[in-house]
Amino acid sequence: MTVLQVLNTLFYVLIYPYLIRTLGAESYGLYVFAMSVVTYFVSFVGFGFDLPAVKIIAQYPADEKLKLHTLSCVYTAKIYLEIISLIVFSILIFSVPYLRVNWVLLFVCFSQTLTNIIFPQWYFQGLQKMRVVTYVQLGLKLISLPFIFLTVHTSNDINTFALIASITSIGGGVGAAVIIRFYDRIRIRIMPFGAVKKWYADATPFFLSTSAGMIKEQTVAILIGVFFGMKDVAIYDLANKIVAVPRLLLTSVNGALFPNIISKSSNELIKKILRYQVYLCLLIIGFIVLLGKWVVLLMGGVSMLGSYPLAIILSVTILPWLIVSSFIYFVFVPTNNYYLVTKNQLVALISFVVYAAIGLLFIDTIYVLAAALSLSGLTEIVFCSYLIRKKALLS
Repeated sequence: MTVLQVLNTLFYVLIYPYLIRTLGAESYGLYVFAMSVVTYFVSFVGFGFDLPAVKIIAQYPADEKLKLHTLSCVYTAKIYLEIISLIVFSILIFSVPYLRVNWVLLFVCFSQTLTNIIFPQWYFQGLQKMRVVTYVQLGLKLISLPFIFLTVHTSNDINTFALIASITSIGGGVGAAVIIRFYDRIRIRIMPFGAVKKWYADATPFFLSTSAGMIKEQTVAILIGVFFGMKDVAIYDLANKIVAVPRLLLTSVNGALFPNIISKSSNELIKKILRYQVYLCLLIIGFIVLLGKWVVLLMGGVSMLGSYPLAIILSVTILPWLIVSSFIYFVFVPTNNYYLVTKNQLVALISFVVYAAIGLLFIDTIYVLAAALSLSGLTEIVFCSYLIRKKALLS
């Protein structure tokens, strides 16, 4: 699972030097902007189903009827949301002149919402069988490389690159669906709305929490694109990529440990994991400070050096991403305190808005938005720690 998460991020990090030099900062920034808009809908289609679903699969891995029912309900619930998303997305694109000009790129990127339906990562995660789907994803990523190098040569090829990225993403979902149908011999059915209503109710706290975090993250790129320009979006994106690889690597470990921890939870073990995570985060932040400038020069060149101070600021977010995800996976979810997850993310979103608004009143720069992200993350840690002490969840 960790390899899969890092693969999806690291793949585009590895081809980034080629893309930024062939597409140019403006064009590549436009792609990042488009994906930021689409990510709102990806989150909506996902709707927080994954954590409740992986919990069921992890607890009853041998119950074939329950696996069929869970897969069918989650698939169906996401299909309903996909239909709503397509309608809303279409109205949005053709109502806003700037978005309408780039409608082809936006709809190509939007097709990646389908991956959220047909690739049930939560299912393989619950069974602790991520190896096969990881191989499928890796194979498709490697196959897409020659197509990128052969067809993407100028800034006008941004739609072509977006199409290749979307086909690769959807192809991975198709591969997972084939494994479920023919290897696990599960024939997924479309369920009536009445059968999935409970899933919407159970997933709502997770949707609210994940959407709050997603809004916070993606709004930065959108605000930069609207108020500063697409080149600045590209500069921010490079800084974010430098931080995202270690951040995803570490947080995906929590997700991979979740099925095991939930079956034999130990407060002492959780506390020990948290201590080691803090040390590891501080070490990685130090590496970014020392080596970040050379990474920026290697990946983007001198014109992208503005990404280096941004990367240092954003590196602080590694700590809250890891610690807060540990609180969620190992403390809040096992104790059925789902609403605390929602509370924390709302606090994070509100604090980000407050920090960003205050900062932009005095300094009109993208660095303020990055600092607001980091400060809101630290606020999350403080708030979660307060909740855990108040309710004695780790005593």
